[in-house]
Amino acid sequence: MSRAIVAAPDWLTGEVATIAWLWRIVRRDGVMLGLTTHDSPIRRDGLTYQPSPGIRPSAIRQRRGLAADSFTIEGALNSAAISEATLASGRWDGARLTLAVVDWQKPAVAESVVAEGMLGSVTSDGARFSAELGARDIWLDGPLVPETSAECRAELGDVQCRVALAPRTHRAVVTARSGDLVTLADAVGGWNWANGLFPFGWLRWLDGPGRGLWSAIIDQNGAVLTVAEVPDGAGQAGQQVELTEGCDKRAATCAARFANIANFRGEPHLPGMDLLTRFPGG
Repeated sequence: MSRAIVAAPDWLTGEVATIAWLWRIVRRDGVMLGLTTHDSPIRRDGLTYQPSPGIRPSAIRQRRGLAADSFTIEGALNSAAISEATLASGRWDGARLTLAVVDWQKPAVAESVVAEGMLGSVTSDGARFSAELGARDIWLDGPLVPETSAECRAELGDVQCRVALAPRTHRAVVTARSGDLVTLADAVGGWNWANGLFPFGWLRWLDGPGRGLWSAIIDQNGAVLTVAEVPDGAGQAGQQVELTEGCDKRAATCAARFANIANFRGEPHLPGMDLLTRFPGG
């Protein structure tokens, strides 16, 4: 969310400013939503911002330096896209948001971006919702150097791991669901259910009410997967899913299964705090 604090544009420094707030929200599944506090739609950069006077920002604090800004969004559930059901399903968690002001009498004039960032957990209370905006540079609060660990610190397929996920991504069809157990049937072939490829991986729902959402895979027993959470309405027979293989982050798995030990981001042989208790003393 942090940006360099720049001088206000000319149209914002006049005696009377015709200001409208613009909210551009992009969900993780690619859905883009534009909202404005103005009483009429505003068209900018190919996106129509629909009137939503009930949505507003909290007090915005911008600081010079590396300190993170603070920002909370509050609003009424008056949009079909932002409904209690979509909030409960987590569709808006992690969405990218840009907050800007524009002269609604001259919408073609460049907007003034006030804040950018990523939405944290979104909660609803009756007909209202609230969400905190995380700063883009919040990673600056993290450690300066990686901490040592026996397990790999990389995520399968990221820039540190470098394992290609395309050949490790598969399609399947749901045949049954019971609680957090999802039974699948091979949709395209090409892998063996008995190999146990999917624990610690991800399941993405491709159709139905949960379309576009992800569920973490906890365990696998043949074609039956245990997932962390199933979206409402998902898991019905016939629905298609996409499976991404997982990794338990052990050095042995990295070497034997992925042949990727050169990119292993861990220290499995470094003595830890429990060194004296690993073997009997004498």
